[in-house]
Amino acid sequence: MNILGIETSCDETAAAVVRDGVAVLSNCIASSLKDHQRFGGIIPEIASRRQIEFIHWVVGESLAKAKMTLKDIDALAVTRSPGLIGSLLVGLCFARALSRATGKPLIEIDHIKAHLYANYLQLPKEKLACPQNRLPAIGLVVSGGHSSLFYVKNFNDFKLLGVTRDDAAGEAFDKVARILELGYPGGPVIDRLAASGTNEEIKFPQAPLSGTYDFSFSGTKTAVLYYTQKNKSKPDYSVAKVAYAFQESVVAVLTEKSLKACRKLKVKTLLIGGGVAANSALRRRLYARAQEQGVDVFFPPMALCLDNAAMIAGLAYHSIG
Repeated sequence: MNILGIETSCDETAAAVVRDGVAVLSNCIASSLKDHQRFGGIIPEIASRRQIEFIHWVVGESLAKAKMTLKDIDALAVTRSPGLIGSLLVGLCFARALSRATGKPLIEIDHIKAHLYANYLQLPKEKLACPQNRLPAIGLVVSGGHSSLFYVKNFNDFKLLGVTRDDAAGEAFDKVARILELGYPGGPVIDRLAASGTNEEIKFPQAPLSGTYDFSFSGTKTAVLYYTQKNKSKPDYSVAKVAYAFQESVVAVLTEKSLKACRKLKVKTLLIGGGVAANSALRRRLYARAQEQGVDVFFPPMALCLDNAAMIAGLAYHSIG
C-alpha cells in the first residue's frame, strides 16, 4: 500500500510517499527557516504564507521521486494537530481537496505521535537498528514545541504520561541561544559549542517535579540568564562552558524521566522522536544509561528527527482497516 503524506504543522512544508508503513520511497521538505531567523523565532503568518507557495511543489516532487502519479497512491495522510493553526490549515485544506478530487481515503494524524513512529521507517541505503514490532514501549518526544512522554501500547494506543509545564526542551535551547547571542535556531549551535565547553564548575538547577513524569525547563533557562548577566564581563566567562552546563541539565532530566517510566512500567524499549532527538549529548547519555538498565533505546535517522511527512504517512498505514 502506497500512502502520500503531507505535513505542515510549523515552518516545514513536507510531502512523502511510504510503502506498507515502512519503506520511504520519497521524503521532500521545503523550509521557510531563513525567513524567520532574523526574528529569532517562528512567525506564524510567514510560515503559512510560505506553505501556500510550497505545498503544490513538494507534493509533486515527492510523487516524482517515488516514480509515481496520484493513480499509484492508495491513500492520503495529513497532519491534523498540534501545530500553528494557519500552517495546519494549509495542509488540511490541500489534503482534503486532493482526497475529494481523487476519491482516495484521507487519514488525519497526530503530529506528536508520528514523531515516535519515525523510528520504524526505513530510508533507502540507510541501515539503522529498528524496533520493528517491539511494543509496548515508552516514547519521548522532544522538539521546539513539545516535550511529551508516552506509553505506547500499539500504533493506535498512545497513553500520555507527562508533558512540559512551561518551555519545551527545544524552546529552552532557542531561548538560551538568544541569551548567549548565538542566533536561531539554538539547538544545533549549543550542541556544537558544548562539545568544547566541558566543565564541572557551572551547574544549573533542574526541576525534578517528583511523583510525575512532567518536565519544566523555564527555571534552568532563567538560571542561565542570571548567570550570564552576573558573569559576562568577567575574564574567565565562557559561552561554551555555559552552553555545556545548560545542555547537561536538560539532558539529565530527559534521560531520568524516560528511564524512570521504563522501570515503573516494566518496559524494555524506549523510542525517541522530535528535533532534539538529533542532540548528540542526549544520544550519548541515553544510550549509556539505557544499556546499564537493560533498556534498548532507538532514535530515528537524522533526516527524520525534524518535521517530515514520511512519519505521517507511516503512522497512517496502521489506521487503515
